[in-house]
Amino acid sequence: MTAAAVSSLELWPDLPLDAWSETCATLHRWFQIVGKIRLTQCRWVNHSWHVALYVTARGLTTSLIPHGTRNFQIDFDFVNHRLAVQASDGGSAGFALKPQSVADFYKRLMEEMRKLGLDVSISSKPNEVADPIPFDRDETHRAYDSEYANRFWRILVQADRVFKMFRARFIGKCSPVHFFWGSPDLAVTRFSGRIAPEHPGGIPNLPDWVTREAYSHEVSSCGFWSGGGAIPYPAFYSYAYPEPAGFSRAPVAPRGAFYSNDLREFILPYDVVRKSASPDDMLLEFLQSTYEAAADLAKWDRKSLERVRDPRTGTA
Repeated sequence: MTAAAVSSLELWPDLPLDAWSETCATLHRWFQIVGKIRLTQCRWVNHSWHVALYVTARGLTTSLIPHGTRNFQIDFDFVNHRLAVQASDGGSAGFALKPQSVADFYKRLMEEMRKLGLDVSISSKPNEVADPIPFDRDETHRAYDSEYANRFWRILVQADRVFKMFRARFIGKCSPVHFFWGSPDLAVTRFSGRIAPEHPGGIPNLPDWVTREAYSHEVSSCGFWSGGGAIPYPAFYSYAYPEPAGFSRAPVAPRGAFYSNDLREFILPYDVVRKSASPDDMLLEFLQSTYEAAADLAKWDRKSLERVRDPRTGTA
């Protein structure tokens, strides 16, 4: 194995879902608790962009959240494995990330916030999961494998970087690269600018009006997901809403990508990317080809939506 290949595999670590599925399920619920705090305190932003978390040099953050005239943020640190709450007046609190039930995590976080005068009340029912045990009563999910939590974050760091390269090619309306705690997944979404037909909804434990507001306009969306159900492994995905005729049969790249009839989106297994000679190039090829399939079949005005030249250098 060459030095370049070793470096690539270190940057894009192995993440077999069956090796950390219990930790993944626990983290999912911890992310939801923290995300719901941001949801409760922030003004509604189109497409639920106000609820997302963001990748940092050490984990994930809420970014600033208002609380009266103060602000605070909550950070997951997957290097030192701590949860930190920091207030704009200098106050800070936190605790170790370690094996503990969702109920214990919820109780401890609320206690730490109250110490800082940051009283917040959230809905304790998880969203987008089939087994919505209220956070304050969930003693089932309690695993935390620090090695796999760190690997998951390291993948998010790389995916975030490549997604931002892809996002920079588009000058139309586009979401930030952000981490949605419902699925959970890291995502970036491009918009054609046209109104979309009403979404049918039907996502488990998520109000239909939330889904319909999120998909109020035509999109081509892509992201990274740790896997589950019909796709029992980590993967990159790309879909269009509304899905244009012929999308599922569109030729996309690279080899290894396929259309999932179960999820109605294109899938590129993470392991195909991590084991390739150039993960960046392979992932960008997948993002670009699936976007072009969506945009061309739906007749987006690509000329007005895409960046042709870098404004700093004038080069393509």
